Amino acid sequence: MNEREAMVDWGTCEPNLTIKTQAELLSINRTTLYRKVKEPSELEVRIKHLVDRIHTKDPCKGSRRIRDDINKMKLGFRVNRKRIQRYMQEMGIRVIYPGPNLSKRNRAEYVYPYLLRNVKPAHPNHVWGIDITYLAMQGRWMYLVGIIDWHSRMVVGYELSQTMNKDFVIKAVKDAVKRHGAPLISNSDQGSQFTSSEYVETLKDLDIKIGMDGKGRALDNAITERFWRTLKWENIYIMQYETPKTLRKGVDAYIRYYNCERGHQSLGGETPYSIYYSCYPKELRSA
Repeated sequence: MNEREAMVDWGTCEPNLTIKTQAELLSINRTTLYRKVKEPSELEVRIKHLVDRIHTKDPCKGSRRIRDDINKMKLGFRVNRKRIQRYMQEMGIRVIYPGPNLSKRNRAEYVYPYLLRNVKPAHPNHVWGIDITYLAMQGRWMYLVGIIDWHSRMVVGYELSQTMNKDFVIKAVKDAVKRHGAPLISNSDQGSQFTSSEYVETLKDLDIKIGMDGKGRALDNAITERFWRTLKWENIYIMQYETPKTLRKGVDAYIRYYNCERGHQSLGGETPYSIYYSCYPKELRSA
């Protein structure tokens, strides 16, 4: 469910405002509001949370090793590789391989070459990296798309969604560009959200050059991967959020802390905020 769908009132506050009228006002397809989303089982949630922790700790582990790790825990159930592979795909998990992965590419007509080999981001808005990750909650999960400026390490945009679709990705890009201006290059993986015609056309309309990681080469987007690990170990796994609302507040607060207070060794102890805005006059700076 996206943010507009979450705004729909089902009769508890405005009984005279019909669902049809609300759908029209919010520009939502009414049929989607009535579609029942199958709730995941407790076992599925538990296994996916375990997969997320194992992958976050060691992103080189594939489905076989993750399966073995879970089964060695003797948790009262066993998993097979097919289930782990399916969950990893649903979670958007990419394994870091030591060499190129020659598997079939996704939507080849919208796959772009990697533009950043031997290129060092030289200034803010030179290169942005965009990626999606799985965020564990108590009894459920959400997806987070994050956009990071590679020169400063600042998170310039992000959006949360209960489903991994292209709409929340495009919204995050548009909001980030509206707030910070467009980068020269945007780098992503070859996932379906980033190889959709709508996403590609959005970047073209914004005059952004499109670069994509080699298939299976998560190291090409290592800066964003490091941020995911930091966010999860310093916040998500500790807080164990119970609702989407509390998760949103927690992620908002952590990203403000990460951008404006948390010094980075790679930045000489400076914050991403201070590095990003060092090129701009004070009156243009905003947290």
